[in-house]
Amino acid sequence: MRCAVFASGGGSNFQALLDRKEAGDLHVDITVLVVNNSGAGAVARAKKSSIPVVHCAPSHFQTEKRYIESLQQHLQQYGVELIVCAGYMKRLPPPVVHAFRNRILNIHPGLLPAFGGKGMYGERVHRAVLDYGAKISGITVHFADDEYDHGPIVLQKAVPVRDGDTPEKLAARVLKAEHANYWRAVEAVGNGRVRIEGRRVVGRI
Repeated sequence: MRCAVFASGGGSNFQALLDRKEAGDLHVDITVLVVNNSGAGAVARAKKSSIPVVHCAPSHFQTEKRYIESLQQHLQQYGVELIVCAGYMKRLPPPVVHAFRNRILNIHPGLLPAFGGKGMYGERVHRAVLDYGAKISGITVHFADDEYDHGPIVLQKAVPVRDGDTPEKLAARVLKAEHANYWRAVEAVGNGRVRIEGRRVVGRI
């Protein structure tokens, strides 16, 4: 399956996917990196691996319609069949979400449905986990839909919360779990090993 990775920042999850491809574990074809920030560290990672980069941000266009049309054209140009959001901080527009229904993966640094929703990303999630006194956090890979952190869950992994944790310490352990597991969900979806039954994702991951 031909895959586009969307990223906004350093691209460590993008790099983890590239590393798994190089190791022969991940078999999707990463055809393009899409960024909404030209200074994203993910850009250098893509260039090093000879992967085309598309910089597409709403601020570049006079209207939202033109932005959506441009984004759709790029996805069509690269024959994209699966979108993988890897630290992408811009919500995908509804026409793209609808066109790629059940073909957009996102990773959240917490165990959904807890500590998710609008505005819950990055350090905010880890701080909320600690402030609540939760004993377990983790990661969730899910299909993206029209609501924040809402689509069917593909994979979850627990990460223990330790005494003396800070948001930074917890974030580091959660990120490690993201790198170790995101590719598994991408591989399973990309190779048709899972299917959706209602809100449940079933199959082998």
